[in-house]
Amino acid sequence: MALLELQQVSFIYPNGSKALDQVSMSFEEGEKVAIIGQNGAGKTTAVKLMNGLLKPTSGTVIVDGWNTLEHTTAQVSSKVGYVFQNPDDQIFHETIREEVEFSTRHLNLSESEASQVVNEALQLTGLMDVADLHPYSLPYSLRKFVAIAAVLAMQTKVVILDEPTAGQDARSLERLTKIIEHLTKNGKTVIMITHDMNYVADQFDRVIAMANRRVVSDSTAKEIFWNPAVMKESHLQAPPVTQLAGTLSLGGRIITVDAFVKACKGTKE
Repeated sequence: MALLELQQVSFIYPNGSKALDQVSMSFEEGEKVAIIGQNGAGKTTAVKLMNGLLKPTSGTVIVDGWNTLEHTTAQVSSKVGYVFQNPDDQIFHETIREEVEFSTRHLNLSESEASQVVNEALQLTGLMDVADLHPYSLPYSLRKFVAIAAVLAMQTKVVILDEPTAGQDARSLERLTKIIEHLTKNGKTVIMITHDMNYVADQFDRVIAMANRRVVSDSTAKEIFWNPAVMKESHLQAPPVTQLAGTLSLGGRIITVDAFVKACKGTKE
């Protein structure tokens, strides 16, 4: 049985706007999956259903054996942590450490155990040296890591990251990659919404493409980026290196720079 599953889920907002239409997807323990698609495709609505912020209008959402309709948002969010696209929607404490400490209050840990969890989250996100600063003393891009640290401290089985790559430099993307690797290595499931196709190509094998409130394709990054029909319906562009490889008629369905370089060397040899 999957750790997390949406079964024929539809969702209609109170104003009558349909955000999801018969969407099904499932996720296993320790898996990392990218969800891509244009704005309005239904990505954020889908993940909010996963952690109980929203409840399905029809269909079923199962989280670790729980039907979300039968549990409160607080109960579901103890299993599925959600890092909002805008970190300022989550941050409300005077220091970064206090922000992260707050996330441990429901875990029934001893003081020393809670301190260890907090320190690990701060260390993993690169915030240990600035832990006593006010979160808003950091630039917006780094405040995203404050929100990530707070969710990591919740010790949830699933971590959802909504557009964490936006506005990040190469060093921060490397930090993000290490966080995701740490989580999956320890059996956590990571689901990420992003418009950064280069990052998806480099870091994710499984990709779910959405458009018009439905799942268009659930496959590998390579299969999706080399499927013109899927990319057109999703209103997305494949990574530039993929487009160039197609123009040059290089084989191998290239999606990364490393693969492109190897292919070019092979043609010369």
